[in-house]
Amino acid sequence: MKELTKAEEQVMQYAWELKKAFLKDIVERFPEPRPAYTTISTVVRVLVRKGFLNYETFGKVRHYFPTLSKEQYFQKHVNSVINNFFSGSKSKFAHFFTQDEDLNLTELEEIKQLIEHKIEKLKEGHD
Repeated sequence: MKELTKAEEQVMQYAWELKKAFLKDIVERFPEPRPAYTTISTVVRVLVRKGFLNYETFGKVRHYFPTLSKEQYFQKHVNSVINNFFSGSKSKFAHFFTQDEDLNLTELEEIKQLIEHKIEKLKEGHD
């Protein structure tokens, strides 16, 4: 999967929020001062070419929609990080987070609960 540039990622954030949108809807999401309409239009065309957005045509206007969910993109992106920086090891990735000084006890307990819940589901034969 191709990586998104910062500009592309910003447009995709709005596309995910809106689910379906005309170009003007995406443009209106940007805070002032907004990038030029033509700039956003160019980014949208690139996202269509890369396969992140698709569209339906209504007359002369296009109604854009994401081709994958935010979660699907995030999962692929995280897997890429794990492969590139942790030799594909999810346990090394998890270890990295346990070394993070910013994690407090509550956050670590929440992570522990998530892992314990996943272990129980796997033991029950569900995923």
